[in-house]
Amino acid sequence: MTYELNVDDVERIAALPAVREAATAGARLVALWPLTAAMHMDNDAKYAENLQVRVTRAFARILTGEDVTVPDAEFVYEGADAIPGRPQLIVDALLAANDAYDAMADFSETGDASLVDDAVEALGVEWSDEVSVRVHEVLESLEAAMDAGEFDSGVYAVGSQEGDGLEKASDSEAGESADAAPTDDDFQPSVALVDAVAHRFAAGLTVFDALIGAVVGDVTVGEEESVTEGGVGVGSGADDAVKAVLPLMLVINELNEQLAVPRIALNDEQIRELLETRAKVIVGDGDEVPVGVRTSVDAVAGFVSPLAAGEWAKHREDVLWDPAAAKKKAKEEDEKRNKEALAAKFAHIKAEP
Repeated sequence: MTYELNVDDVERIAALPAVREAATAGARLVALWPLTAAMHMDNDAKYAENLQVRVTRAFARILTGEDVTVPDAEFVYEGADAIPGRPQLIVDALLAANDAYDAMADFSETGDASLVDDAVEALGVEWSDEVSVRVHEVLESLEAAMDAGEFDSGVYAVGSQEGDGLEKASDSEAGESADAAPTDDDFQPSVALVDAVAHRFAAGLTVFDALIGAVVGDVTVGEEESVTEGGVGVGSGADDAVKAVLPLMLVINELNEQLAVPRIALNDEQIRELLETRAKVIVGDGDEVPVGVRTSVDAVAGFVSPLAAGEWAKHREDVLWDPAAAKKKAKEEDEKRNKEALAAKFAHIKAEP
């Protein structure tokens, strides 16, 4: 059965306040591209390295149930295949997570769904043939839509404004900072760009939800029992389901890349909570379902969007970070605090007439 993106879902999700807020943060980030300053390009490369460390650490924590630390993940990312004093189980899980991460690296360029199978194998997760077929159907349908240019026009289109990736907007559309450069703190993107990012982000979230549904409906991990969608996050086998969706955390970032949407990262607790939140909608747990959430897509969008907004704001901050300016600002703030402290100390002394 061929998957078809539900345009009504995309429109509804794109209009959600949390999605719009995330889209604004995303638009402020993508407006920086193409990066031209060497410092910004170096900063972005460091962000990408840090992102891989964070993602692989989250994966290893889920795969092992151990307290995998940031230094653990950094050591393995830098090439270590053993860490003195640390369990080899942790190192092996980090190595597997990095192999999966690297296996998916070309997906955004090729759209080759077999790369997902490579990531699944690297992580030691076992998908049934039915699960693999369903995932491939979703991805191949989306790739066909991309090849047909469906995301290059209409609500998904991003305009251009003198090369900065923005569409020319009036003051009312862009806000008070209409003349600010994308690197300025008070820069606000045009409504046109925010709309485009919101719809692309919504499309990605809709596909993400479909992929989760494809996987958690019939999953086995190792020798553990099959997991049904109704039991995800709330019953036995929940850990298996969490492990089984790890490849999808890589897929969504590759899809985002194709859709010109920035990457995201969820830690291990957030991945578990995402599945639990979604499961409450699936099983119809009315007392636990967040207000306003009607479908699993709404649940996924409501949970992921605030995290994406924070991630994209931090990504922008990281790209624009200037060590010299930061040092100067810190020095100025120290001097200001010292002056205020000195003034307070001698405040009781009256000036001579």
